[in-house]
Amino acid sequence: MRKDLLIKAAQLYGFDTASVKEVPGHKGGRNLVFMIGTDSVLRVATLSDRSIEDYEAEIEYVHYLSEGGASVADSIPSEKENRIEIIDGMAVTMFEAAKGDQIADHGYQYIDGVPIDEYFYLTGKALGKIHALSKGYRPIHKRFDFFEKYNEKYFESLIPDDFFCLHMKMGRRVKDRLHEILEELRKLPQNSENYGMVHFDYSDGNYNIEYDTGRINVFDFDNCRTCWYLYDIANLWSHGLGWIAWNNDVNERRAYMEKYMQTVINGYRTECTITDEELKHLDLMVNAVLMENIIDVFEIMKAAGKEFDFDTEESYNVKCLVEGLSWFGFYSDIFDVESPFEVKN
Repeated sequence: MRKDLLIKAAQLYGFDTASVKEVPGHKGGRNLVFMIGTDSVLRVATLSDRSIEDYEAEIEYVHYLSEGGASVADSIPSEKENRIEIIDGMAVTMFEAAKGDQIADHGYQYIDGVPIDEYFYLTGKALGKIHALSKGYRPIHKRFDFFEKYNEKYFESLIPDDFFCLHMKMGRRVKDRLHEILEELRKLPQNSENYGMVHFDYSDGNYNIEYDTGRINVFDFDNCRTCWYLYDIANLWSHGLGWIAWNNDVNERRAYMEKYMQTVINGYRTECTITDEELKHLDLMVNAVLMENIIDVFEIMKAAGKEFDFDTEESYNVKCLVEGLSWFGFYSDIFDVESPFEVKN
């Protein structure tokens, strides 16, 4: 199937199939991804849970950001001048390859001689540029909204009451707590200054760093939707925990994360406004990130036809959720540096 698909794609995009290398997938991945030489990426949507209009909305948004000067990997039109082609019923898109490298590929080491705070600052700045452009975005094709997916009806249908986790029946408790978070989120203001198109998975796995300049190049807008801009910031907060997770002193962990977040916000504010009042809701939005992580696990297992059997890390998230432990339990007794973000035996 892959060979036949790539031959058809090569005819549409004008590349040599000999230059193709498949990128290994990850748990819960929804696409086939191929590197075409070193300059472009071919994405093939393998699931049928999204419409062509959804993909058109994503591509329109990314192209808008690119045209506006954001550091994003734009789509590349086919030889027919289409930014999306349908091959064997699947949506196929070619993107520019984001310049630079993942920080994980450098052992989480930043540019020699440059303080790590500059990296944090630049991640905030790149995100701020995206959000500033989003505030002026008037799409032809509208992407789905946060509450179109995250709502009580969906949670009730996805999570069975008899779901067991940590040797206890947790299904009802999980759903009740998720409903509470939704209710809290609905009380937040929604206006053009705080709510619009977001990446929804902004983290070091979805941007590259040009190690000669520090420039951040963002890709993978596959989950983009309308939501609070604060969600992307909260997601970035959650991915910053690893920088200090080894430290036994909870006060030092808290101080580090506060400094980290302030550095990110300082960079963000060079491109986009966010008020101190909005930032007071960061803990609630971190809970929304936790909610998304848990729902994602249920969805992956359901799609694979597997039993809802959570491992120690997934169970940790459930425990934080049902016990109301904010900040991913990072400042609570549940957190153990010997097994971070895992339930203790």
